[in-house]
Amino acid sequence: MRQVSPSTSLTLEVRYPSRSGMLASITSALAAQGALIRAVTITETKAGYTSRAIDVEAFDEQHELAIAAAVAALDEVELLQTTDRTFALHVGGKITVENRVPLRDRDALSRAYTPGVARVCKRIESDLAAAYHLTVKGNLVAVVSDGTAVLGLGNIGPYGAMPVMEGKCMLFKEFAGVDAFPLCLSTQDPEAIIATVKAVAPTFGGINLEDISAPRCFEIEERLRAELDIPVFHDDQHGTAVVVAAGLINALKVTGRQVGEIRVAISGAGAAGIAVSNLLLALGVQDLIVCDSVGTLYPGRPKGMNPYKERLAQRTNRDKLDGTLTDAVRGAEVFVGVSGPNVLAVEALTTMAPRPIVFALANPIPEVDAWAAQEVAAVLATGRSDLPNQINNAIAFPGIFRGLLDVRATDVNTTMLLAAAEALANAVDPSILCEGDIIPSVFQPGLSTLVATAVAKAARQTGVARYLHASLGELGELGA
Repeated sequence: MRQVSPSTSLTLEVRYPSRSGMLASITSALAAQGALIRAVTITETKAGYTSRAIDVEAFDEQHELAIAAAVAALDEVELLQTTDRTFALHVGGKITVENRVPLRDRDALSRAYTPGVARVCKRIESDLAAAYHLTVKGNLVAVVSDGTAVLGLGNIGPYGAMPVMEGKCMLFKEFAGVDAFPLCLSTQDPEAIIATVKAVAPTFGGINLEDISAPRCFEIEERLRAELDIPVFHDDQHGTAVVVAAGLINALKVTGRQVGEIRVAISGAGAAGIAVSNLLLALGVQDLIVCDSVGTLYPGRPKGMNPYKERLAQRTNRDKLDGTLTDAVRGAEVFVGVSGPNVLAVEALTTMAPRPIVFALANPIPEVDAWAAQEVAAVLATGRSDLPNQINNAIAFPGIFRGLLDVRATDVNTTMLLAAAEALANAVDPSILCEGDIIPSVFQPGLSTLVATAVAKAARQTGVARYLHASLGELGELGA
C-alpha cells in the first residue's frame, strides 16, 4: 500500500489568470495524480494574474516529476518553479555553531579570549576535570561515522553520511539540549577510526557511534569503551535495543504475558540484532532464537559465523534448532525483525503462538507485510511513521546522553540501558496503553528528562558517575 510522505514533497510555484475556476483546475490535476495538498499560499496578485505556492506530498521522486508535469500541462497555468522541500531544508546544512555569550565590547573580548582566557587555561591544565564546567566538553557529543551502513543505504561513504549525522545532531539539541557535532571519517579501517576518536576525545563529553557496519562496529565500540574515560554509545546497537525492550515491556503488559515465559525469534544478527538479543536476555527473556541470512544461530555452526555471532549462539537457541527463520518463529510469542525487507511470509505469523507480538522494524519496507500482519498480530510495531507503534531511536538516545552528561559518566552499562527502557515504557500513560499505543511519541513533553533521570540514577548505582565537587562559584573563587 503506497503512502505519500512529507519526505518526498514539493512546493509548486504557479501563476494563472485571476478568474473563477483556475485554482480548482490546478487542485483537480493534483488530485488526479494522487498528490496530497498540504498548503496553498498566495504570493502575488498583479496585472490580472495570481501567483501561489502549493505544497504537496508525493509517493517518491518519480511521482514528484509526474505531479509537476501534470500542472505544467494545464492551459493558462504557468509553472514558475518546483522546489523539493526536503532538499531545500538541507541547503547550507541543518546545524550551525553560535556563541553562547555575546561579544559586544573589549571587556567581554578580554575575558572570552586573550588575555583573560589564559587564566582559565591554566586552571584546566592543573585540574582536567574543570574542563567539564569551563568548556563545551560537559555538554558536547561527537556523532562519529564512516558511512558504511547508512539508513539502509549501505556504504555511501563519509560525504554521503553527513546529512544523516547532521540530523542526529539536530535531534540531540531539540529533544535534550545536548550539543552535538558530526565527525564523518574518510577511513573504514577500525584501527584508524579508534585512533581518530581517541585523539579528539578531550573535546567531548561522550561519543555516539553511528552507521558503522558490523562486525567492525563491535570491535570499535569495545576498544573505545575500554580505552576512553567518557561514554561511548553505538546507537544502531544500543539505542535500538533500548526502544525494542521498552516496546516489548508494554506489549507484554497488554497481552498479559510474563517476560520469562515467552519465546522470542529475532531476524538479524548484525549490530542491532546482537544488541537487541543481549538486552532482551538481560531483561529476562529465557528462550530466544536468532536468525541471519544462513539460518538459526547455534554453537559451532559451520557457515556465516564470526566471534560475535558465536558468542551470542552460546547464550541462545536453547533447543539448538538448526533451521530457517520460518522454523524459528513457529510457536514463538514474539518476533523481532532487525534485518531486511520481506524476509518472512505473513503466513508464518499464523504458526506463532496465539495473539503474537510482531516487531518488524526494517525501514521503509518491513520484514513482513505490515498491513497483512495487522490481521494476525495482537501487537504490531514497525519503523514506519504511518503505522501504529513506531520504534524510533529518537525517543531514547537524546535522553540517554543527557543523563550520561549530567553525571559525567565514564561508561554505559546494561543496567543503565535497562533503566532507560523501563523509563520509556513507563512514560506511556496507563490510561492509553493498548495494542496500538505501546511506545511514547518522540514529541512527548518531558520524555528525555524521564530517560535522563533514570540513566543518571543507574550510573550512580553502578559506580560510573563522576562529579565535580566544586560549584561554578567555587571555581571562580579558586581561579581568582
